[in-house]
Amino acid sequence: SYAIVPYVDPPNMGSISGIVGAGGNVGAVAFGLGFRQLSYQEAFLIMGCSILVSSALSVFIHIKGYSGMLWGEEQLVDKETGSLIVPEVTEEWDDPEKEKARRSDKKGFKRVPNRDEMSEDE
Repeated sequence: SYAIVPYVDPPNMGSISGIVGAGGNVGAVAFGLGFRQLSYQEAFLIMGCSILVSSALSVFIHIKGYSGMLWGEEQLVDKETGSLIVPEVTEEWDDPEKEKARRSDKKGFKRVPNRDEMSEDE
C-alpha cells in the first residue's frame, strides 16, 4: 500500500504518508495483541484471513488518471498537482502525425484545475 502514496494526493503526500505509516503501526499492535491473547493457531488464522481480504480489496483501488486493475483508462495527469490534463480541440487533429507529436511533448494540452484550485463560483 505504501507504493501508491505519491499518487493518492500529490500536493498532500506527507499527510498521506503519515496516515499509511500509522496504519502499519496499528496493524502491528493489533496482531501483537492477537498473539498475546489467542492461541498461535487462531492468531495466524485471523492474520491470514485479514491479509487475504485486504489483498482482494486492492482490486478496487482507483487512482485518478490511471487505469485500475480491471477497468478504467489512462489519462494525462500533472505529476506535481495531480490535476488532469485534457487536450485542446483543434482542426489539426485530423492529421495523426501531428497528434502523435503533440501527445509526446504535451503541446496542445491544457491543465484542468484541481478541486482546491477551483472557485466555488464555477
